[in-house]
Amino acid sequence: MASLGYSLYLSTFAAQCPALRGQAGTGAPVFLSLHISEEFDASFCQRAEEACHALADMGFRIIADVSVKTVAQFGCADLTELAEKLRLWALRIDYGFSREEIITMAEKMPVVLNASTTSPEDARAIAAKGKYVMAMHNFYPRPETGLDEDYLRETTEALQKAGLKVLAFIPGDTQKRGPVFEGLPTLENHRNVIPSAAFADLALNFGLDDIFVGDPGISPTEIHRIGRFCEEGILSIPCEIDENWQHLYDQVFTCRMDSPKWLVRFQESRVYSCQGQSTEPYHCEVRKRGALTIDNIRYGRYSGEIMLIRSDLPADHRVNVIGYVPENARLLLDLIGRGRKFALVRP
Repeated sequence: MASLGYSLYLSTFAAQCPALRGQAGTGAPVFLSLHISEEFDASFCQRAEEACHALADMGFRIIADVSVKTVAQFGCADLTELAEKLRLWALRIDYGFSREEIITMAEKMPVVLNASTTSPEDARAIAAKGKYVMAMHNFYPRPETGLDEDYLRETTEALQKAGLKVLAFIPGDTQKRGPVFEGLPTLENHRNVIPSAAFADLALNFGLDDIFVGDPGISPTEIHRIGRFCEEGILSIPCEIDENWQHLYDQVFTCRMDSPKWLVRFQESRVYSCQGQSTEPYHCEVRKRGALTIDNIRYGRYSGEIMLIRSDLPADHRVNVIGYVPENARLLLDLIGRGRKFALVRP
């Protein structure tokens, strides 16, 4: 299962550090770009070195984004000296280096190629000589410029077949990075969804090996949801549930193996739904995508069956609508595969 990495920025480093301390000692990867022009000033190199040393002391594995200008900027002879100076775990090679130069570097330490621009031929040649070679997709600050699903899938599969692990980005949900402040996803369709939904989508549908938060801020709630998915395989589905049915929160359910693509049938419906009481008709309204429903007594022996609706369905006098998954979390509905464990959680 993919793991969660973090993106660090010198301009927000002090604000990000408190949240990162909770992950200290885990060996989690962090991504740090060393050629963001708006962060350059007279103290840039000193601040970058202090930040890298602090991260290394906390046990993080630092992946630094570098270019040919970075080496000269830090007064180093080559990338090897730069990596030693900053205590970097891996170098993401951005531009300005030949294939032969990258191979030489890959023989000494982990390197990360640009997944969106590296050809499978170059990837195979570098992976054949390197100790640990990865490829990382870009993130896209400007709306409408993120990758489409087909390109992400095609490039990821080609690089994995060449022997590389492939990395990508999801947006945060608290502090967004400027100057646009509209998220830093790899996939355009993830721009306005919660991080845990974007993470699960990249892991389950695209097979990404590691996934980083592109923005500076991600909430503890979303970190917890992602951690639960990585460790237990359980999807956390935010849902606004009516007062009479809030006992459904935080129970672990299973998607029935015979669930059709337009809805999720809860295998444990009868265990949690009725609690010894009959289900009277209530809110028998149109069942829009994202609705949480329960069959009422008009359905006879099927009364009490719980479902999540993935495609719009008409109103049915035998079915009560008792809650809704928020719009920014509805991507999760399509990730609840047959037999998948999931839990309804408070938004």
